[in-house]
Amino acid sequence: FTCLFGPCPWMNVIPLCSQHCLTAFGGIIAIPLILSQGLCLQHDGLTQSHLISTIFFVSGICTLLQVTFGVRLPILQGGTFTLLAPSMAMLSMPEWTCPAWTQNASLVNTSSADFTDVWQSRLRALQGSIIVGSLFQMFVGFSGLIGLFMRFIGPLTIAPTISLIGLSLFDSAGGSAGNHWGISSMTTALIILFSQYLRHISVPFPTYSKDKKLHTSRVYVFQILPVLLGITLSWLICYILTTFDVLPAQPDMYGYLARTDLKGDVIGQAPWFTFPYPGQWGMPTVSLAGVVGILAGVISSMIESVGDYHACARLSGAPPPPKHAINRGIGIEGLGCLLAGAWGTGNGTTSYSENVGALGITKVGSRMVIVAGGALMVIMGVFGKVGAVFTTIPSPVMGGMFMVMFGVISAAGVSNLQYADMNSSRNIFIFGFSMFSGLVIPNWILKNPNAIATGVIELDQVFQVLLTTSMFVGGFFGFVLDNTIPGSKHERGILAWNKAHKDDSSNTLESEEVYNLPFGISAALSSSAWLRYVPFCPGGRPGSLDGSGADTNSLEPKLFPGRPEPAQIIVGVGL
Repeated sequence: FTCLFGPCPWMNVIPLCSQHCLTAFGGIIAIPLILSQGLCLQHDGLTQSHLISTIFFVSGICTLLQVTFGVRLPILQGGTFTLLAPSMAMLSMPEWTCPAWTQNASLVNTSSADFTDVWQSRLRALQGSIIVGSLFQMFVGFSGLIGLFMRFIGPLTIAPTISLIGLSLFDSAGGSAGNHWGISSMTTALIILFSQYLRHISVPFPTYSKDKKLHTSRVYVFQILPVLLGITLSWLICYILTTFDVLPAQPDMYGYLARTDLKGDVIGQAPWFTFPYPGQWGMPTVSLAGVVGILAGVISSMIESVGDYHACARLSGAPPPPKHAINRGIGIEGLGCLLAGAWGTGNGTTSYSENVGALGITKVGSRMVIVAGGALMVIMGVFGKVGAVFTTIPSPVMGGMFMVMFGVISAAGVSNLQYADMNSSRNIFIFGFSMFSGLVIPNWILKNPNAIATGVIELDQVFQVLLTTSMFVGGFFGFVLDNTIPGSKHERGILAWNKAHKDDSSNTLESEEVYNLPFGISAALSSSAWLRYVPFCPGGRPGSLDGSGADTNSLEPKLFPGRPEPAQIIVGVGL
């Protein structure tokens, strides 16, 4: 299915775009289900399905915007775990603690005005914070300040920040998995089996082409869809165990939450068609504490996305993205977070590393495939039954997936240390202290919520959110210590980091062919000399440099033997 410089055939586009969407399903579905705990929605499957439909819908729109007007690389957009940590920290504040009656399924009346006000007030507070935080990301991107940020941020800042995103969610993973350790262990084992032991085994699939007619082609399905396959198989086994009443039917017995009929009426209640719209949960509210916490997540998301851009460009055969494309990509991601906040997903959007890994596997760098994938996610967001189906996944199955997913996220952060000299006692101290502080301080603050008392309520709330967000605490200490303790750029890993993310390669498409704006916009702007000083506008003349007129909707990957894969690619393949 390798698409050269011509347009990718629709017969190939459909399975390839479905593959990209399926690869991202695990992360996209997990975010609303985790947020539902802080939003007091554990026992309201119908609202959970609405949140899943909304995040699908917005992710599709953001994907179309990014591929068309953003960085223009074939990279999918979806919910981000970097905003999940500060969101959960915000919802853990005393004023947002869920009422005791919302934790008891027998006491929850999902149609009552009291219950609706409980979860909508929390979601509106998240919406407002995300909207304000997204404005900062748009400013940083479109103003070109992302380059200034990256000068001071190296592996010793990124490693604890990303690692603590996964580590801070251990309680959520343990709580879900502990509802039935047998089911969760089976899910984890299946994902490990598919992603690690069977990833090099190809499976024959029937394929049709004009030349060969109906024939079989071999697909590395275990390498592409390990999470989805693991969840689906465990889900099926839970359904069989529920049908034959092997799992307990009494709510107070261990293993009851592994049943698949707990939310059986959700699929029937969910409408066939739903159209998410901005402000569907009411007018967003803004709090200083929420905004400051979300800003910490936004900064982490921007750093992660810059790495994803370079990895995606390398795998799709494009030259490293120029400054104007990176600025535009970060700005469009900020716009995507703004839309996600306005629509009420409870989260933002970011570039998906899983999608980058899929590029390396399929050897197809086609924009048309990702455009079709974005359109597919929009369609899925409109079909209400789709989101309802995913809410019936038993809690232990999700817990098993969390065990793998959050572990991989933590390891992805640590992998950034490969650029730094870890034989240096300076670097060992910075990383170790940052990681340990990022675990100790939030844990102590959560156990002592009244310890912060400055006399100013707003300031107390800001400190409460920041100091209970592990990624902020660890990233803050890593940033300050790395930029103040004396050390050479080689020792800090700055030189190796910059080389890895700016490494150019020959035999790739010309930069202007790939990153210029579409629909002749670059040609129209080329007559205005002053626009070359706009950070997100292409500086050179648009169009083909060699006059070939190649269609850049498809970017042919050129993989070089012996070249090491970026850490983001390895993480994507693992997921």
